[in-house]
Amino acid sequence: MQTTRQWQIDAVGPERQLTIGERRLEPVSGNRVLVRTEAVSLNFRDRLVMESGMGLPLQFPFVPASDMAGVVESVGPDVSRFKPGDRVISTFSPDWIDGRGLGDARTPPYKTRGGFYPGVLSQYTVLSEEWYSRAPDTLDAAQASTLPCAGLTAWFALIERGGLKAGDKVLVQGTGGVALFGLQIAKAHGAEVFLTSGSAEKLGRAVALGADHAINRHEGDWVEQLYQLTGGYGADHVLEIVGGPHLGQALKAVAINGRISVIGVFEGFEVSGPAGPLLLKAPVVQGISVGHRRALEDLVRAIDQTGLKPVIDKRYAFGEFPEALDHLYRGPFGKVVVEF
Repeated sequence: MQTTRQWQIDAVGPERQLTIGERRLEPVSGNRVLVRTEAVSLNFRDRLVMESGMGLPLQFPFVPASDMAGVVESVGPDVSRFKPGDRVISTFSPDWIDGRGLGDARTPPYKTRGGFYPGVLSQYTVLSEEWYSRAPDTLDAAQASTLPCAGLTAWFALIERGGLKAGDKVLVQGTGGVALFGLQIAKAHGAEVFLTSGSAEKLGRAVALGADHAINRHEGDWVEQLYQLTGGYGADHVLEIVGGPHLGQALKAVAINGRISVIGVFEGFEVSGPAGPLLLKAPVVQGISVGHRRALEDLVRAIDQTGLKPVIDKRYAFGEFPEALDHLYRGPFGKVVVEF
């Protein structure tokens, strides 16, 4: 029986130990496919899961990370979506194919890879074909691995849920993976993009990537700068990536009847903001929990049509996963990827 090497932890916490382990693979039967992993993209959430568990029923040894790209090596007799040699990417929420999210009011859906389900930092996996989507033809494995969480989150916020149209004003916070995907997707749809950062160097790189306006949040009130740049109009779409009380700033920045997509939790899980602009501007405040497989397939087609290239700050080898995590903690420009 074939075995696979994988990165794993035996407990959660800031002092958890990362080790490379080995396990046996299940048989390739039914609708299962054997996939050889080529690249894994890291997300801030991976750090949260390993440090706190996020209240999830983790099974130990736990394999972290949710986003991968790989190649189908063999398929079970009931597989109809893939054949050996196909390039695939993982889906963040494997059971969410389309439509309404799974779960109910008492138990919201959060059955995702690298959390409720084991993660993807393994050289091989044997899983249902439904847990994968085709990879874009125009991206290499490292680039494709950035789509399942960061890419889809931005796409779901702006396109699937947001209905972005040409000429809309989009405010993007920071220069991480979701932020830069938001910038690129918005520009591909003809929007005007305003990007905030505390780094002049990163702002320059964002402008080179296509941002129309760079706002340094260390140089005065960034909301006031947005007002000045838009003649007081504000932003039609705000990608709220910071979280916590920063929602209050998003409520100030959003245009009347605009849209705030709440995505990140860098400053905490308890969001707060003033009721005044919420009531008077009447924006849509939409929580974004990545997205379903059908939207990921839409994103893949759009990437092949537009030529969008995900931004990768640095690529690491499989054995350098701890160094890749350190890079993630420092705040990359775009994505950090582990290649196999």
